[in-house]
Amino acid sequence: MKVHPVTDRIYALHADIRSDDLFEGIWPIPYGVSLNSYLIKGEKTALIDLVRDWVGAPIEIKNQLASIGVNLEDIDYLILNHLEPDHTGWLAEFLEINKKVQVLATAKGIDLVKSFYFEHERVHAVKNGETLDLGAGQVLQFFETPNVHWPETMMTWAAEGGVLFSCDGFGAFGALGDRVFDDEISPDEHEFFEAESLRYYANIVASFGIFVKRAIEKVSGLSIKVVAPSHGIIWRAHPETIIERYLHYANYLEGPREKEITIVWGSMYGNTERGLKYVIEGIEEEKVPYTIHRVPNENVSFVLADAYKSEGVVIAMPTYEYRMFPPMAYVLDIFERKHIYQRKALRIGSYGWVGGAKKEYESKIAVLKWDSIDSAEWAGAPSGDMAQLLRERGRELARRVKGAQ
Repeated sequence: MKVHPVTDRIYALHADIRSDDLFEGIWPIPYGVSLNSYLIKGEKTALIDLVRDWVGAPIEIKNQLASIGVNLEDIDYLILNHLEPDHTGWLAEFLEINKKVQVLATAKGIDLVKSFYFEHERVHAVKNGETLDLGAGQVLQFFETPNVHWPETMMTWAAEGGVLFSCDGFGAFGALGDRVFDDEISPDEHEFFEAESLRYYANIVASFGIFVKRAIEKVSGLSIKVVAPSHGIIWRAHPETIIERYLHYANYLEGPREKEITIVWGSMYGNTERGLKYVIEGIEEEKVPYTIHRVPNENVSFVLADAYKSEGVVIAMPTYEYRMFPPMAYVLDIFERKHIYQRKALRIGSYGWVGGAKKEYESKIAVLKWDSIDSAEWAGAPSGDMAQLLRERGRELARRVKGAQ
């Protein structure tokens, strides 16, 4: 892969990660993910964000720097917008190679440099609004954006060129190849990256919508010509697109959300699945769109992306040993962690000799403050009367979703 000039003095470097490894140890990346870093050349040289030693990423970055005549030892400042190890994991090795570099981050970021990488000397904490003059017209300014999505995060602004280096903010899953800018991507590819930006947001940032909105407000007065995140597309033609997209995602936290339903189901021997078909018939009669995910067959990463944007949720699962079907208990745990609050919800399920899932389910969703329709449970296979009840439950949920404000 090659270096991509953003301006005459700013360069985008990136490594595409294609691996069966899980992002953050949790989330699958079947389409890969990019690790983006940025070089600014003034009279002094700054590198914004680093990589971890993951599928050869440090060698890729080193080779790209060399292609524009820059060695690792030449870098004067390493600016760390975010200390999560996918952006800093190679820091100790980098500091061994470059003995003069100064590491800049927020005060909380510097604390993490010390605790993760044991570097105490070559560090400087920057404050909100502080600037760094690299010479040759290259002045960087730092804006603290806490909890997007760790407490120490910041964004860096290059007024010359109007470039906002946003790290995890405005990021997306998906490898880039050698086309990294939004005006190099086809409409079909944009559709793909939009889906992967939603999944990325729902998996990584969903809990912090209020902080995303605060960050956007903080940088709203800047004349942004380029949004340069550390994962995903670099937006130089339409930077407003990704900013507006993230603001839209942030608003899902409290609503309004899309008037659609996410169906999450699991079935041991097909009886819950049979009942779910009647619920779907009712939803379809009301012409409300839906997505459907089977667990544990499908990773919760994809379930979460749809549930995050949907006003309605169907949870279909059997009782398992007097309690919830274990894969669904995990899904609801993730929903709580990622703040899938205040949905219109329906839970259905079969049981064998006795129920029990309903009690645990209702306890688990209490914190989510879901507006729930009465659960429907049945022993064994659904009868004709139960089929009619399930259709009506599906219709009722769909009507509530359509009427949501």
